[in-house]
Amino acid sequence: MRNFFSAVLIVLSLAIFGQEKKQYSYVDFNYFGGNIALHNNDILHLITGHPEGVLLSYNQQTFGEKVWQQRYNYPDYGASFMYQDFKNNTLGKSYGLYAHYNFYFFKRHMMLRLAQGLAYNTNPYDKISNPKNIAFGSDVLSSTYLMLNYKKDRIFKLFGLQAGLSLIHYSNANVRAPNTSVNTIAFNVGMTYQMHQNTPDYIKNEDEEKFTESVKYNVVFRSGINESDVIGSGQFPFYVVSAYADKRLSALSAIQFGADVFFSQFLKELIYYQSVSFPEENVQGDEDYKRVGLFLGHELFINKMSVITQLGYYVYYPYDFEGRTYFRVGLKRYFGQRVFGAITLKSHGAKAEAVEFGIGLRL
Repeated sequence: MRNFFSAVLIVLSLAIFGQEKKQYSYVDFNYFGGNIALHNNDILHLITGHPEGVLLSYNQQTFGEKVWQQRYNYPDYGASFMYQDFKNNTLGKSYGLYAHYNFYFFKRHMMLRLAQGLAYNTNPYDKISNPKNIAFGSDVLSSTYLMLNYKKDRIFKLFGLQAGLSLIHYSNANVRAPNTSVNTIAFNVGMTYQMHQNTPDYIKNEDEEKFTESVKYNVVFRSGINESDVIGSGQFPFYVVSAYADKRLSALSAIQFGADVFFSQFLKELIYYQSVSFPEENVQGDEDYKRVGLFLGHELFINKMSVITQLGYYVYYPYDFEGRTYFRVGLKRYFGQRVFGAITLKSHGAKAEAVEFGIGLRL
């Protein structure tokens, strides 16, 4: 529990202090209810009710003081707290803290919220007391939620209403097995409260000059711990060394091409385990656990943050594990022009392999 609250402080610091301070803000409160999506037949026994919960959010508004705010139609950013009851005794309940952005469309009546954070689950897997919870192998989970709302502010004085759909995802990204994860699709309805009587006009003075930048070269070191799907096989460290070139297409985006070298100790243990436990799999036990992949990627820049998505293919693949194609998605935070940190999720389709913590240099 102590580790959970320490991680929560980090999330809140990134959300509130990692961006420039703003003067205008509002809060919103939402109730949601829905269903657990069946993305894996193994979790059928966990879908017994209709999950529900509440979401409380604090939002800082932007009005175009920075050019990036104008480019993204004056988004909000902030932090949110979520409570969810899965309506299943095996799954228990969750409490989450998130950092989020709100993006606006259609004359600011439609809002899309993207949120990432950490959640605490009250009843994770235990081989004796809770063996049926194959969704959550640990009490601390990575969590993401998306919210698409129709929103109308100041309907009655400082109060407004919003309603729409939400997708809520919980997973520990194979930090500990088991980890089939849970996705909730829900309808939400709530109210907003503006914390100021009046707000300033939006500033529109974006420099329309075409953005140009030469090709840049990047090196990244990533690491973390994870476990194979064999419950009780143990957690092991992994290391990833990446090098890639990127080319900015505009002030908002860049494309990438590069290579990854993976040193995954859990895979070394899995190869040995299969060689002695499943002779019919024809695993010899001396297969190389290292992998090399080539990838194409895209980076979307939002102030000092960016969102990265990458699609990779293993060109060196001596042991077959979840297929030759892999994906990476995550966040980067730039510290100056060259140094950046990153938190990314690597997966094979819908099957997560690891959460990667990285540090890099853009030359």
